[in-house]
Amino acid sequence: MKPVPHIAALAPYALADLAPELTSLAQNESLRPPSPNALEAAQRALAETHLYPDPDWTDLRAAIVGVHAVPSEAILCGAGSMELIGALASAYLSVGDRMVTTEFAYLYFRTATQLSGAAFDLAPETDLTVDVDALIGAVGPATKIVFVANPGNPTGTRIGRGALERLRNGLPDDVMLVIDEAYGEFADGLDAGVFDLVGRGNTAVLRTFSKAYGCAGLRVGWGVFPPAVAAEMRKILNPNNVSGVSQAGATAAMLDQEYMQETVRETAGIRDRFIERIRAIGLGVPESYTNFVILTFDSPEDAIAADEALRADEIAMRGMGGYGLAHCLRATIAGEAAMDRAAQSLERFAGGQQ
Repeated sequence: MKPVPHIAALAPYALADLAPELTSLAQNESLRPPSPNALEAAQRALAETHLYPDPDWTDLRAAIVGVHAVPSEAILCGAGSMELIGALASAYLSVGDRMVTTEFAYLYFRTATQLSGAAFDLAPETDLTVDVDALIGAVGPATKIVFVANPGNPTGTRIGRGALERLRNGLPDDVMLVIDEAYGEFADGLDAGVFDLVGRGNTAVLRTFSKAYGCAGLRVGWGVFPPAVAAEMRKILNPNNVSGVSQAGATAAMLDQEYMQETVRETAGIRDRFIERIRAIGLGVPESYTNFVILTFDSPEDAIAADEALRADEIAMRGMGGYGLAHCLRATIAGEAAMDRAAQSLERFAGGQQ
């Protein structure tokens, strides 16, 4: 049996190269577990696992509305934001269509596009940051969707509300702009939000519980969509896509904003201290608005050597060769002790290079 050609042509999803004995700084996971309230709610929900989960995510949507003041009917939830990205691609891309994203954007944008039989175009970034003019320039007659990760993964950089609004204004009305804010909580308050852009009818905004809320294992994402778009996506989403346990945990996590914001503050403090140490040894580190940083070396060979030195010290970072950034490593921000070990390892490596 042979798969259809566009599936056969896909490369397998690249997992982090981890071993049990390594401290993982490779997965962009939260440095803290979920809110105790989320854990308690998920535990209680286990008693009802003989029932199918709520297909309308009623309590979860209500919690999101209470925090973000977005229309309840505009919210869709998925098994992680990856499911929502895939549903958007399935609903709006087909053979002959094209998607545009930036050259270092989240790789799943490309995968979801290819799964739909469509093709993609990559706009160059400037200093590892989204370039609005380049994105607009990459749009052609066959473009149906523009995906932007903001803040970006794996770069950690971001553009502000004004730049996103200029991007939306510069795109044709029949091209959908999808803003993936998987790390949005780490940048909230730095600029005006963008949920209101959804009201234009051709923009969607995605978020997740995997990062700032520490619920990666629950697999819950959400987004705000124009009504017509949400109606089409509903045809694709599994009606029982988010388990009852996951809905309960995510609802309680959303309602505990104080705990989430404390996680963000703690992460940002450790991140910024780590950046300062790594810059002091001569490595490039762009400003990050996420729970990770990207380290730039002089060459791919130096990045490989640094990775080997880190692994010798039982620390795993993420190589970025798949993104076309073979001279970089990405480091998830973990607890203070783990980041101190990583910094010491890199300091020894840099000292040995001199």
